[in-house]
Amino acid sequence: MNIVIIEDEIKTAKALAKMILLIQPSAQIAATIQSVKTAVAYLSENANPDLIFMDVQLADGNCFEIFKQVQVLSPVIFCTAFDEYAMDAFKANGVDYILKPFSTESLQSAFEKVALLKNFFQVNEQASLQINKLLDPAGKTGFLVFKNNKYSTIQTHDIACFYIRDEITTLVTVNSEEYAISQSLEELYKVLNPKQFFRINRQYLISYSAVKEVEHYFARKLLVKLNISTAEQLIIGKDKATLFLNWLDNR
Repeated sequence: MNIVIIEDEIKTAKALAKMILLIQPSAQIAATIQSVKTAVAYLSENANPDLIFMDVQLADGNCFEIFKQVQVLSPVIFCTAFDEYAMDAFKANGVDYILKPFSTESLQSAFEKVALLKNFFQVNEQASLQINKLLDPAGKTGFLVFKNNKYSTIQTHDIACFYIRDEITTLVTVNSEEYAISQSLEELYKVLNPKQFFRINRQYLISYSAVKEVEHYFARKLLVKLNISTAEQLIIGKDKATLFLNWLDNR
């Protein structure tokens, strides 16, 4: 389990990390962050951690500013000395809300909630994918796009990938043609054939047919290269690496 700690008090962050590893010896503290600005940069550039411990009051402002600037997909355990932010916390991916000073019991309870939620969503996501596959095994076969004052249809098998930047989703064809579309990556993943498309990170949803090669990257991550050029390196975090390789092999 990869965990990120967002806490501006260094001593508190170290104590929290120590308690986390005591309860979850196999966990890895991927990063310890002290500010809103650094948190936004980290979450924008790295794969989603499995869990985030987040203090409410940070060095440069309120932690809820993070959610306004970047999409946070990880479950969050909020840690604070005050209880006045509980409602805001549970509106922002909050799994639990623990008050300082931390106790082993409160942390253990928070991890148990995370485990229960993870199991619930895994079971329901698998069931949902199976139902969608039975109802529409081929998935969506084409997209209506608009460019240069003209409408046209792009067949799904001619799509190399989708990416999102500045909250705009772009469809990229195998010929590197780009079209802005209205759907989010989450919405696209629900209507596409999961055997043909894989969401490698929060920015990219790629087609199996567009994958040129895959390389090992540092920290057990994977570097994916497509048959077309991309503005960013396509990195798959180690939490998704095995799943991705199985997806490639399951033909």
